[in-house]
Amino acid sequence: MAVDVDRLIYDWNTEVSLEPGPARGRVELNDETLRDGLQSPSVHDPSLDQKLEMLHCMARLGIESANIGLPGAGPHVVDTVRRLACEIRDRKLKLVPNCAARTLARDIEPILEISQEVGLEIEVACFLGSSAIRRFTESWEMDRLLGLAEDAVALAVGHGLPCMFVTEDTTRAAPDDLRRLYEVAVRAGAKRVCVADTVGHATPRGAAEVVRFIRSVVDPIDDSVQVDWHGHRDRGLAVENAIAAAQAGADRLHGTALGVGERVGNTPIDLLLVNLKLMGWIERDLTSLPGYCRLVAEATGTPLPENYPVVGRDAFRTATGVHAAAVIKAQAKGDAWLVDCVYSGVPASWVGRCQEIEIGPMSGQSNVTYWLEKRGFDPVPQLVEVIFRRAKQADCVLEEDEILAICDECGATKA
Repeated sequence: MAVDVDRLIYDWNTEVSLEPGPARGRVELNDETLRDGLQSPSVHDPSLDQKLEMLHCMARLGIESANIGLPGAGPHVVDTVRRLACEIRDRKLKLVPNCAARTLARDIEPILEISQEVGLEIEVACFLGSSAIRRFTESWEMDRLLGLAEDAVALAVGHGLPCMFVTEDTTRAAPDDLRRLYEVAVRAGAKRVCVADTVGHATPRGAAEVVRFIRSVVDPIDDSVQVDWHGHRDRGLAVENAIAAAQAGADRLHGTALGVGERVGNTPIDLLLVNLKLMGWIERDLTSLPGYCRLVAEATGTPLPENYPVVGRDAFRTATGVHAAAVIKAQAKGDAWLVDCVYSGVPASWVGRCQEIEIGPMSGQSNVTYWLEKRGFDPVPQLVEVIFRRAKQADCVLEEDEILAICDECGATKA
């Protein structure tokens, strides 16, 4: 049965006074899981093998670039970054590497050495505090910061590596201060700049405004300069902020798997991928996304909540009678899209999953009949009634082993 998608779903999300897509025509993603993500005070540092597997997951998902570490942190990070760079080179992964560095020669020089040794271009991401509150706390003078920014960018560019100039706490910094810093960095040769919402201060409106401002600063100097957005989720607005930043002119958005990172974390790149695809901004295969998230959860010791969007256990499960009945009726109409969308805002098939119907205290008898038929049992009325009564007496969804035990007790037969 053919389904008229536009007739069945009216999309209010398109009825807003924002740009319909990214202002620059397309948007890329930069995965910070292996660097900024590991700054979480609760995560475990993954093994090298796990980090290598993460790189492959990023490449399969079409993520364009990845931060592979901060070599200035010490020899152990240098060794890891070197191995990750070799993996990208040897396996020809379509993943552009970058490395973080303070605006200090001792942070930048290890990146230059690794790039030269491996024979792979690595973008140098030089970061520097920009807000007045940070400068006051650190007793920094603006002239000193301007000198550091200029020297750092010149060092990277002078050795033939691309440089991204990053201002920390951009979303709480004054316009005149940002203008001076960015003008110096771009004139020194930075071909990419990054607006960082380091403390998760921004709202979508604020994210858009600061990105537009930075574009107004860099474009008159060199309109080929790319602008990145790096957000944290202290206010729970990270995904919305990233989308607003792209609508305002950001070329690349940063994120981490499951949003791991400092304090409450970064923009979840998994949810960003799903939303960008739903909005029609990107087109790619996301069936490997749950596997990537499970890998990161296991490798970092990060609990994956059952109700986590898209990749959590409950994302496409229902035990509610009304919801289950709608899914069952959709299946009867024989249209996969209808099954995926009648009670779900995200198509389960996009991430290699399917709609699941469980049995619990909120279920109807149709849940029980469906569950039995799905597993090949003959849903005779007596069996359905026994399971249904048991579910109504329970305080949670019945586990599969529990239902199978009831089937065994009742002498249920396969259809």
